[in-house]
Amino acid sequence: MRYQIRQATAEDAEALVLMQTLAHEECYAHLLPSEFFSARRASIPERVQRRLPYLDSPDPRMVALDSYNEIVGFADAGPGRDEDQPAGLELYSIYTLRRTHGTGLGAALLNAAIGDSSAYLWVLEGNPRALAFYRKSGFRPDGARKLLPPGWNELPEFRMVRPAT
Repeated sequence: MRYQIRQATAEDAEALVLMQTLAHEECYAHLLPSEFFSARRASIPERVQRRLPYLDSPDPRMVALDSYNEIVGFADAGPGRDEDQPAGLELYSIYTLRRTHGTGLGAALLNAAIGDSSAYLWVLEGNPRALAFYRKSGFRPDGARKLLPPGWNELPEFRMVRPAT
């Protein structure tokens, strides 16, 4: 299947939040309780409103659309947010729906968001599929670790860095 990748717009906000919600359910069902996902679904309207200003950015906010013009993936990046940032560019997030796994869409989104630049990201422990993808893409752990906020059950995550390619 072929996908169209483009910069997200404000008109994508609702579809993007819905896609992200489904992707979180697919990726993290083994790490988070069902109440977490119920709360995420209940907060979709507020999350759409919070997403709108974020989409008004020159930084990469990439969406992938399938042949039905439905958002099936996204990736976003921008200036590093860590005080001790190991690279100037941070991959904030990248998600694709399970039905697209193995198609090369993740690699295409990663390229659209950060290209060949040096970059870093944070990945949840207990997410072997993401870890394998990032390793294949040249990212390596740098030893930094932290916990997500209580709303995310303080799940542990660690930082990975990739030199310019």
